[in-house]
Amino acid sequence: MDRTDRVYVAGHRGLVGSALVRRLQADKFANLITRTSRELDLRDRNAVDAFFAATRPQFVFLAAARVGGIRANSDHGGDFIRDNLLIQTHVIDAAHRFGVRKLLFFGSSCIYPRLAEQPIREEALLSAPLESTNAPYAVAKIAGIQICQAYRRQYGFNAICAMPANLYGPNDNFDLHQSHVLPALIRKFHSAVQNGDSRVVVWGTGRPLREFLHVDDLAAAAMLLMQRHDDEQIVNVGAGEEISIADLAALITLVSGFSGRIEYDASQPDGVPRKVLDIRRIRSLGWAPRISLEAGVRSAYAWYAARADLLERERVAT
Repeated sequence: MDRTDRVYVAGHRGLVGSALVRRLQADKFANLITRTSRELDLRDRNAVDAFFAATRPQFVFLAAARVGGIRANSDHGGDFIRDNLLIQTHVIDAAHRFGVRKLLFFGSSCIYPRLAEQPIREEALLSAPLESTNAPYAVAKIAGIQICQAYRRQYGFNAICAMPANLYGPNDNFDLHQSHVLPALIRKFHSAVQNGDSRVVVWGTGRPLREFLHVDDLAAAAMLLMQRHDDEQIVNVGAGEEISIADLAALITLVSGFSGRIEYDASQPDGVPRKVLDIRRIRSLGWAPRISLEAGVRSAYAWYAARADLLERERVAT
């Protein structure tokens, strides 16, 4: 991938896509191609075909997806599986037919079985049942992997797949009904500090163990994979460390300056009990995470705090 190549970032306004754009711009890539969802509905096959015919990208980062946390997945599973299947199928197929040289598809760590052996190796895929709370989304992501692998085998299309851990960072989704656990906690604690609340309620028991990767570390990994990985094997991208939800809440308490108490609502689902990725495969390519969880949470909290009022006005307006 050369700095003069035409590079399309699908989903460039989202958490992953915006991090990729920042990284590509920092690395002086001059021909970036982006479209908002209003400009290009990736669920529309004809629109996708027309876009690829007109722009002829040479490399594609497929970061566009419908994403959300436990509540969003539980309430809108049909939307998640439908939209993601359509987006993935249309983009991967058009990339193949219109001569894209390489495509990177972003999956998710939720593709792995609920009770997979820890840390989770890539070979665990499809070895046991999924976590029920996000199964529709996970099935869609697994289908995306299968499409990439099948197109490689049948057509020789150079599609590769990365499986990130739980991501966070600038341009995350902080909506309490749609977001993942870390941005949801950042918003809850920031609101509690601003409102002078005496308590923050956290979903679940606080016992589940999770791994969190700053999205800028993922962007660095993605660039490396585009340059060095040419194989159908999926590749985990994670921090290699885990933390309980209770300890994460304690960290955000420290970062936010919240002085009240934390209560856990055990009537709400925990999700999988433990999830940390085995990252030996990508480490062997020369990548390692650089942003510590505390430093990353501090920067993410500061990013949100500086924009909280604007983000709330935008949410109300839409």
